[in-house]
Amino acid sequence: MSLTKSLLFGLLAVVALAGVSAERARYDNYRLYKVNAENVDQLAVLKQLESSSDSILFLDGVHIVGADVKMVVAPHKVPDLLEILGKAEIKYLLQSSDLQKTLDETDEKVAIKGRAGESYNWQQYYELDDTYAWLQTLAKENPGVVTLIEGGKTYQGRSILGVKITRSRKEKPGIFLEAGIHAREWIAPAAATYIINQLITSEVEAIKQLAENYTWYVLPHANPDGYVYTHTTDRMWRKTRTPYSGCFGADPNRNWAFHWNEVGTSSNPCADTYAGPAAFSEIETLSLSQYIASLKGKIQLYISLHAYSQYLLYPYGHTGDLPDNVADFKKVYDVSIAAVNKRYGTKYTGGNIYDAIYPAAGASVDWAYGTQDVRMSFCYELRPSSNSLITGFKLPAEQIVPASEELLDSIVAMVSEIKSLGYFN
Repeated sequence: MSLTKSLLFGLLAVVALAGVSAERARYDNYRLYKVNAENVDQLAVLKQLESSSDSILFLDGVHIVGADVKMVVAPHKVPDLLEILGKAEIKYLLQSSDLQKTLDETDEKVAIKGRAGESYNWQQYYELDDTYAWLQTLAKENPGVVTLIEGGKTYQGRSILGVKITRSRKEKPGIFLEAGIHAREWIAPAAATYIINQLITSEVEAIKQLAENYTWYVLPHANPDGYVYTHTTDRMWRKTRTPYSGCFGADPNRNWAFHWNEVGTSSNPCADTYAGPAAFSEIETLSLSQYIASLKGKIQLYISLHAYSQYLLYPYGHTGDLPDNVADFKKVYDVSIAAVNKRYGTKYTGGNIYDAIYPAAGASVDWAYGTQDVRMSFCYELRPSSNSLITGFKLPAEQIVPASEELLDSIVAMVSEIKSLGYFN
């Protein structure tokens, strides 16, 4: 099927879905708690809570003793939760007594739908259709440089749309950038579109070199159904929208076929880290993986954008064992986090996924590294820092540009170091 026909089919499917209305989720009087398990017994209690009720939403994985975990609790569930925490002697801190009020305090400035083509910019967030329209416009206005690509499909029939950017007919080393695989992390796709725009328009020599010396594949929205759902129904939605046993969605960044479901995942369809019934059960990850596999040998660097906590991470997530080229990963990591700090003083930390944040099997960066011979594979967790409140997923629109600028600074340094190490040869 041609891309044009495929996109038309996806559009018709989305139009058909548009008539299905949904009441917007609200979190009035929901509590936000930060808890910390100080031993394995307390950790087991939190793990049981994570899979026991859809009235408790865990914003962090429950994997490591001593790590802070944020949870959102429905009003009617608060007494039960506090009793359980008290009996287990788990320390907790109330961070918000009304989550909706906390959410409303952050101005994300979503653009009026349908006007993106007039002046697409990075002073506001955009809905999916507006970003897709902008990508299509870029391809029309930059023939031979920007090509529209379809990285896959979604459960609801949408396209996973992106662009290929190349300024040479000769074969160039490839860089693949994927963002938005977790729906609620709006800054990730916003930063991806910023990078697209800079690769096309920037007069900064270092950025021009990125565009001229490499072939870029950029997919701002790896989870379109979920992203649309965050705009129409539930701002805090993370997963895909596939129906499962009374709940919806699997975590698309726990669904890749590399040590799938071994650690750091849930088998509960209602959990945010539900790995799905099988590896690549989600059409989003399956179709995207097939597209990436079609480029095998053409991609030397894989980048995945997430939020939040200001981390730079590399394989593996399923084990504490380190990649065989970990010395090179550390060199690239060092120059990249130094570069991200220069413009605004933003401090990143990180390392291998398993030790730096938590065990998490089935992630895209591990799959790219472990199965596609992409020897450099990184995940950025963008602004804000891990000390932020719930606004971590609701980064104010005024921070889109600075967060994206420092990210691009880091990627410039990353690519330069990877080149010096010989990975683009």
